[in-house]
Amino acid sequence: MPHELYLRGLAIGFAVAFALGPIGLLVIRRTIERGWSYGLASGVGVATADATYGAVAAFGLTAVTEILVGVDRPLGIVGGAILVVLSARGLRDAIRDQRPARTAVPPDPLDTEAVDELAPARGRRIDHRVAAWATMVALTLTNPTTILSFAALFASIGAASGGTAGAAAVVAGVFTGSIAWWIILTAAVAGLRARLTTGVVRGLNVASALIIGAFGMVAIGLGIAG
Repeated sequence: MPHELYLRGLAIGFAVAFALGPIGLLVIRRTIERGWSYGLASGVGVATADATYGAVAAFGLTAVTEILVGVDRPLGIVGGAILVVLSARGLRDAIRDQRPARTAVPPDPLDTEAVDELAPARGRRIDHRVAAWATMVALTLTNPTTILSFAALFASIGAASGGTAGAAAVVAGVFTGSIAWWIILTAAVAGLRARLTTGVVRGLNVASALIIGAFGMVAIGLGIAG
């Protein structure tokens, strides 16, 4: 039973992640701007948040669900505001970045001083990926009604019939399925990114930023209107 539930959870995780919304567009934009590893880290952040909400639904944490769903309006406003801010920053960067790309000269591997200077840069890249993951976890968690969606989906596949082991299997499947989709999507976008001109990349960044901003404004409006 846990094995079957894992496969069902995997299908659910893949299908939920496949539905392209503002979060998916943001992952795509990050992949275009900063490359595959940064985009994948963002996608893993989404998968982490989905698995978190899936765990709340699978393990029947009713009190937590009621609290989170009860504050869905303010969280929706916060999430919408974050999307608007990210949209504004994306537009600013796309409009201002008119500088031609420069080819960096690799340092001499025997130059100890030059190699040492690269160490902080590597650390910053790792920190940026962690930040990419964390921001997407936080942004995805601003939609607590996702719990209700997972609860309905889990009920339809009989997740509760497997007990604790079954619930854990479903959550693991959701996490794996979601990550599988983000690997496929970011790899495809990164592959196309290498073939795009600077002008096309800038145009895509502007378009995606505008769409993300529109999603944010709608989220704010729905949160205020209730």
